Amino acid sequence: MTTEIPARRAGPREWAGLAVLALPLLVLALDVSVLYLAAPALAADLAPTATQELWILDIYGFLIAGFLITMGTLGDRIGRRRLLLVGGAAFAAASVLAAFAPTAELLIAARALLGVAGATLMPSTLGLISTMFPDPTQRRFAVAVWMTTFSVGIAIGPLVGGALVGSFWWGAVFLIGVPAMLALVVLGPFLLPEERAAGGGRFDVAGVVLSLAAMLPLVYAVKNLAAHGPGPGVLVAGVVGLAAGTAFVRRQRRLPDPLLDVALFTRPAFTAAVSVLLIGLLAVNGLFFVLPQYLQLVTGLSALAAGVWMLPLALATVGGSLVTPVLSRRFGVPAVVAGSAAFAAVGALLVGLVGAGSGPVALVALTAGTVLGLGPIGVLATDLVIGSVPSARAGSAASISETAGELGVALGVAVTGSVLTAVYTGRLVLPGGLPADVAGRAGESLAGAVAAAARLPGTGGDALLAAARDAYTAGIGVVGLIAAGLLTGAVVLALTALRRTGA
Repeated sequence: MTTEIPARRAGPREWAGLAVLALPLLVLALDVSVLYLAAPALAADLAPTATQELWILDIYGFLIAGFLITMGTLGDRIGRRRLLLVGGAAFAAASVLAAFAPTAELLIAARALLGVAGATLMPSTLGLISTMFPDPTQRRFAVAVWMTTFSVGIAIGPLVGGALVGSFWWGAVFLIGVPAMLALVVLGPFLLPEERAAGGGRFDVAGVVLSLAAMLPLVYAVKNLAAHGPGPGVLVAGVVGLAAGTAFVRRQRRLPDPLLDVALFTRPAFTAAVSVLLIGLLAVNGLFFVLPQYLQLVTGLSALAAGVWMLPLALATVGGSLVTPVLSRRFGVPAVVAGSAAFAAVGALLVGLVGAGSGPVALVALTAGTVLGLGPIGVLATDLVIGSVPSARAGSAASISETAGELGVALGVAVTGSVLTAVYTGRLVLPGGLPADVAGRAGESLAGAVAAAARLPGTGGDALLAAARDAYTAGIGVVGLIAAGLLTGAVVLALTALRRTGA
């Protein structure tokens, strides 16, 4: 008869270390959304072309997604703390370069460096949490803090960006990360442990190239599908990404020391957790995509005011994440995931049936309810991912979790954009007598209709706006119903695949 030895419990040093780990995560989250409010001032100063402006906004996310797998495995091999500190220092330097960039070209290069450095941070922080908190209950709470920090950063990004641009200049949005990264570099060696996988073998450079050749075109394809619809460029990028991804997986299965251990997917708990996480993010990001546009284009709020209206979603994420450890101890992981997904599905269903046509208060409240239900799913799925593998491989596992997250966000926006466009164009009934160019612009999107209506005399603009807003609201309803369907699938997955794993 063997006696199970309880896992070591974390002490004050580990909890202080968690606070240090929250610093780079908050900066990463802010950088996701803080630049959007700075874009007009930036454009006025640097005068980028339309293409350059798109690259300034998008290259950061592209390179984070592309390098996640590489950096997760690299951290396991050279040490996650070492990679985190190097990445933090590089992020601070690139932030200064971006803040004082005199040209659009240099700003694009700085944003690219920020993306590569940012890819070192998320897998490293999550992998270190696995090392610092071996006790499952404490680790679950630490993951909840980790996710809450990121969600709050995304939510307050537009507010922070607006305040900084209004008080200083557009470059100030980049400098907010410098003190946090410097604190990480100074305090990290004292409060964070180091761990790396034994041995490791030769680093797979060809695998790095193939992973980039897979992720970058795939993320590009889904983002452009949302923005511009299907087309030759989207199709080619998707085919290239899928082909490179297939070659990458085949190569990793043959190597004795792979860049990514695809055998992780043979672990039922790991595969089920990644699947639930992907479905949940795919569903919720559809609602995240439509809500700011609804607030600005349908209700007429400014970008800053719309950011304030989004704060209940951040509070819902915080609440859902922080109650997760208590709920999971009481009811078990599969039951909490299934119950949370069911709660979120009801919220999304109500968005589909009544929320979009009931005004901003109802829509924000119902979306916040959906987000509240998704909080436990993100925490528990992430915890299962890093808890189902040995600590020495937690960085690699975390990179898969984060890659699933990036794809969930991109796919959610792409699917939602396509659905909104289809419903909007199908339901739009334009007033009679509109000039051909006005009708054409209004028929493309709600933003086009708002711009076109502003140029129409008399009541013509009001009639056009009413028709366009009704069509867009109908699209939001369909998005809510799709999200509800996806979340129902997450309920089934939790009650079947997750329960069979014994999680």
